[in-house]
Amino acid sequence: MIAQHYYEDISLGQRESNTRLVSAELVEAFAEISGDTNPLHLDDAYAATSRFGERIAHGALITSFISALLGTRLPGLGTVFVSQTAKFIAPVALGATVTTEIEVAEKIPQKNRILFTTRCLVADKVVVVGEAIVYVPSRKA
Repeated sequence: MIAQHYYEDISLGQRESNTRLVSAELVEAFAEISGDTNPLHLDDAYAATSRFGERIAHGALITSFISALLGTRLPGLGTVFVSQTAKFIAPVALGATVTTEIEVAEKIPQKNRILFTTRCLVADKVVVVGEAIVYVPSRKA
């Protein structure tokens, strides 16, 4: 079920999180959908020769977990992505469980926009940090 939080209902510091297993099937489906067929993500033999030594998930797949949280949990229904920044700190290996966290950092009332800090972790290791700005529907509109 998709949550719905209106702009007026959201508070500074409010948080949400989710976890997701990064399976080989998920990475392969993302490659098919996105068209990013880099062998680093899909070919065990090639990836073994890389600096990572194994297949890793697409960075865009990992940041899509942020979009999923924003669009389904906080704020949820009616949320529109405006912008996102991401810094990739470490790769995500297949089989890892990623915890995605978002936190309300600023409310921009004249535009019904909210700035979230974002991060993704594998266990206690941060793999992605950044920010996202979204438009959130108002009860007044």
